[in-house]
Amino acid sequence: MDAILAALYDVISGPAGEKRDWDRMKSLFVPEGRLMPTGKNPQTGEVGYRTWTVQEYIDQAGVSLERDGFFEIEIARKVEQYGTIAHVFSTYESRRNESDEKPFARGINSIQLLKGTDRWFIVSVFWMGESAAFPLPERYLRNR
Repeated sequence: MDAILAALYDVISGPAGEKRDWDRMKSLFVPEGRLMPTGKNPQTGEVGYRTWTVQEYIDQAGVSLERDGFFEIEIARKVEQYGTIAHVFSTYESRRNESDEKPFARGINSIQLLKGTDRWFIVSVFWMGESAAFPLPERYLRNR
């Protein structure tokens, strides 16, 4: 599980102008895997979400990750596991450059995992960025 989660953060991270290993990204997920950002629209106040296949994420979000630079790190983790399934609340910080003192974003990745014969696979990543309306609770800023 540690290796798959580390690989997820590693594969999307890199400096501006650097291609990401999108084949590696695809290998982390089950074939039907999904990535789903959610949040509150600041203009309307409505809560919404988007659903991407892994390829749609690569095609739509990947462009800006490679163009602008993006480094995301996990700062805390809560795990629930039963048999071949696991749910991880992974608190993250995002920076444009690895050396940036402060993150430009923080939030929580809700990651669902499936244990295959010899490794974990990501089923979905459902995330929400921190905002003034939804600050990160202290319990998700530290490990148990």
